[in-house]
Parts: sequence; C-alpha cells; structure tokens
Amino acid sequence: MGFEEFLGNQRIVSALRGMLRRDRVPSALLFTGPRGVGKFTLARMFAEAANCERLKDDFCGECAACEKIGRLANPVSLVERGLAERGESADAAAVERMPLIIETHPDVWLLIPDPVRLHTPVARPMIRVGQLRAVQRAAYFRPQGRRRVFILDGADTMRWTDADVFLKILEEPPECATLILLAPAPDSLLQTIRSRCLQFHFAPVPSGEIESFLESRTDLKPAEGKLAAQLSSGSPGVALSLDLKESARLRTSVLRLIEQSVSGEKYGDIFAATAQLAKQEKESFENVLGLFYSLLTDLLEVSESPKASLPRNPDLRREIESVGKKINWQWLLRATEGLDRLDSRLRRNIGRQLGLDAYVSSLSVR
Repeated sequence: MGFEEFLGNQRIVSALRGMLRRDRVPSALLFTGPRGVGKFTLARMFAEAANCERLKDDFCGECAACEKIGRLANPVSLVERGLAERGESADAAAVERMPLIIETHPDVWLLIPDPVRLHTPVARPMIRVGQLRAVQRAAYFRPQGRRRVFILDGADTMRWTDADVFLKILEEPPECATLILLAPAPDSLLQTIRSRCLQFHFAPVPSGEIESFLESRTDLKPAEGKLAAQLSSGSPGVALSLDLKESARLRTSVLRLIEQSVSGEKYGDIFAATAQLAKQEKESFENVLGLFYSLLTDLLEVSESPKASLPRNPDLRREIESVGKKINWQWLLRATEGLDRLDSRLRRNIGRQLGLDAYVSSLSVR
C-alpha cells in the first residue's frame, strides 16, 4: 500500500513526496492530462499521505485517516447518496443552497461537476458557484489532522464568470490547505487560475506497463489485455473500464459513418447514424469525437504506409485499409481541420447533432 502502487508518471509522485517530506506543500496544484491517466487517483493518494497518522511522505492505508479518505477511490455510491439526499426535483436555488460535496474525512473534500439529478442528469454537469463558495468558507478552517485537501475533479467545467470566487482563495492562500484542480488541459482554465497553481502534466503510460497492470488486476486473456492496453491511449483507468465488445461496436459505427460520408451515401442514413452517436450512446460525445481523431490518425498511417502497425485500432485493420483506398492526403487534412473546428465549437455550446451533421456532410470526396 502507498505511492508505489501508482502506475506511471513517477516524476510527479517523487515531486509530491518531496513536498510532504520537506513540509513545503503549495496551496494549489493543477493536474492535467487525458481521461483515466491517474489524475484523480494520485490526488486522492496525496490527500491520504498528507493526513496519514503513521507516515510523513507516504500513506499506510490502514490508519483511521487513510481508511476514511480511501473511500473516495470509488465515489459513485457517495455521489448517488448525495443526490438522493438533495432530492430528484432539485431546482437551481436548491442546487446552490445544497452544493454537492463528497466528504469521507473532515479534512478532505471532493467536488465533481454537479449532474443536478440522479435519474435525469443535466447534459453538461459543471462545478457550480455554491460548491466554490463552500470551499472558500472551509479552506481557512484549521484541520483536524495535518492538512485540508480539496479535490476539484473537472475544474475546467466551472463557469469563467464564477472564477472570481475561486480566485479569492488562490490570492489569499490558506496556510494549512491545498486545492488540487483536475482538468484535461491547462488552457481549459483561466490564465489567472493557472498562474497561481503548481502545474503537473500527466503523460500517457506505456502500453507494456498497462498490459502488466491489467494482467494483475483483471481476468482478461493476454490478447484481450494487449488490445485493451492499445485502445486505452496510455490511460490505465480507461483500460480497466473498457468493454472490448462495446468498444469494437462503437468504433466500427464511427468508421462506417466516415465511409458513408466519403462515398456520398444517402443523407438520411448518414443523419440517422449521427443522431445515434450524438444522443443515444452511453459514451460521452466528447469521447466519441476522440474516436474520430483515433480513426483519422490510423487512416493517415495507412495512406502513408500500407504496412503501418495501426497501434490505435489494430482490430479494425481490414476496414481501415478499405476506407484508406478511397481518400488522399488533402481529404485527411480537411477532415482533421473540420474535426478541430467542431471540437472548438462544442465549448461554445453548439448543438451536438447539428455540428456532427455539418461535419460529416463535409467529408464527401470532391
């Protein structure tokens, strides 16, 4: 038990342990990197180590503080309980008056983008001003243990107009508290917030390490573990939660949509497929766009070299090669630029299906 169980990015682990060992812990940390790479896991481990009753720069996992904070490792049931206590019919005022805060230890809080309701969550959960104000009040309380830690998962979802509340904490940092912000990329947060945080970017974990990790944690066959590691794009969390059959179905659907668009098939069939991807899939729309990027990358490799290894989608080699024969370099450039525009516009709340319709309509070979 301890930091030695964390997979990858050991330079970040070493830096955090050094801070704890020297008692020089900053008031704000920013963890960035792709989904599932371990940002939340390491933030939770840091909170345990900062309050462990036995160790100074690590955590035992057995003392009372470690056991309580360790419950945050699986926060789903805790989130469900919090939403149930607030009530399914919560309105905007109730959401701000009763902010969603996950607390298993008095000194450690977890904030996630608030879905508002359990059974009918909002389309775009976000960190809300009520949550930020609660942190602002609590950050200056003296800890019962060694240090107060506030983990803001999805910090990039807070409204920029609400950031002033958060800035007040960063401009007058409390002595015995640390705020850990988790976001996919630094530029998803305001510069005024980034500049006041010590930043750590999490690099993808090598595929071989993820294979070994899956072998020790799952019952996957060696071939399945290798495929899951390749499909995870360097994120152990993604590899652990990956449903290989569902992944193959969804990636095949996206590739089929690309092929339909390239071939100029009936728009009725194309738009039916975009409606499925935009509204009826369990996977988030942002992750669906990630599949488009992954497949375009493999199409580029196939177009450059027929013997390309296709590390991103090796199980779809035949289908990718078939589509690759119908496109060229100019098409790939146009397709990638169009996907970048769609991704950028989504941040300004463009309609998902409308944006995807416009994108795939531009993919026909001219």
